[in-house]
Amino acid sequence: MFKTALSVNLNKIALIRNSREGDYPSVVDHAKICIDHGADGITIHPRPDQRHIRPQDAHDLKSLITEINKTRTTPIEFNIEGNPFAGPKGSYPGLIPLVEETQPDQCTLVPDSDSQLTSDHGFDLNQSGNTLEPIIKQLKANNVRVSLFMDPNPSQIKLAAEIGADRIELYTGPYAAAWGTEQLESIFEQHYKAAGLAKKLGLGLNAGHDLNLDNLKKFATIPGLLEVSIGHALTVDSIAMGMGKAVQCYKALLSN
Repeated sequence: MFKTALSVNLNKIALIRNSREGDYPSVVDHAKICIDHGADGITIHPRPDQRHIRPQDAHDLKSLITEINKTRTTPIEFNIEGNPFAGPKGSYPGLIPLVEETQPDQCTLVPDSDSQLTSDHGFDLNQSGNTLEPIIKQLKANNVRVSLFMDPNPSQIKLAAEIGADRIELYTGPYAAAWGTEQLESIFEQHYKAAGLAKKLGLGLNAGHDLNLDNLKKFATIPGLLEVSIGHALTVDSIAMGMGKAVQCYKALLSN
C-alpha cells in the first residue's frame, strides 16, 4: 500500500537549544526519538545566521542516520533544505558545500533569505531558473535527489521539470492559512491540479509548511504525495503529548 512519508524537521529543537549554552535539547537525541516512533526521514534547514540548525548538526545527523540504516530494510532519509545561493558566512560553509560534505538523500532548494522569519513562497524560475540549473546538475552528479520549493503554479512547475528537478515541494502555507474559510476548496484544488501536472511531467511530489493535525488528513488525499516535511506544528504538539506520540499521530493520519 502506498503511504506518504513523514520527514520531521528538527529546526525548532535546535532553536530551543541555541537559547542556552551546551547541547540541550540534543538535536540528535530528538532525531532518534522521531525515528524510533516511525518517522521516515529527518529534515533540517540550516541558514547562514545559524539561528537554529548549525553545520555540525548536519554532520552529526548524517552519522546517526548512516548508522541506523545499517540495520534497517527501509532506510531513513536525510533531507537538507535551504537557499542554494547562500554562501559562506563565519563557520557556515554555504548550503551547497555543506550538502556536498554530508551527502543527504535529498536537497530541497528554497528561495529564502536571512531576513525572512520562515520560508513563505516558492521559486520564480523565470528569474532564477538559469542559475539553478547548473546547481541542480551538480547535486545530482553527487547522487543527491533535488526538490524545488514551489507554489502550485503550472507554468512554474513546467519550468522545474525543464531545468532538471527530481521533485517539487509544494508550499502549503496558503492552504493552511485558508483552513476553515471559504477559500480552502479553491486553494486545495490548485494544489490537487499541481500534483497531477507534476506526475504528468515526471516530477515526484513533496509538500510542506504549516501542515498540522487538523489540516494534514485532507491534504494527504492528494494522489502521489511522496513526502511531507513537518516541524513547527509537530514540535508544538510534542510539548503537550511528547515527541514520540506526536510522530505517531502524524503517521496515523498519513497511513489512513
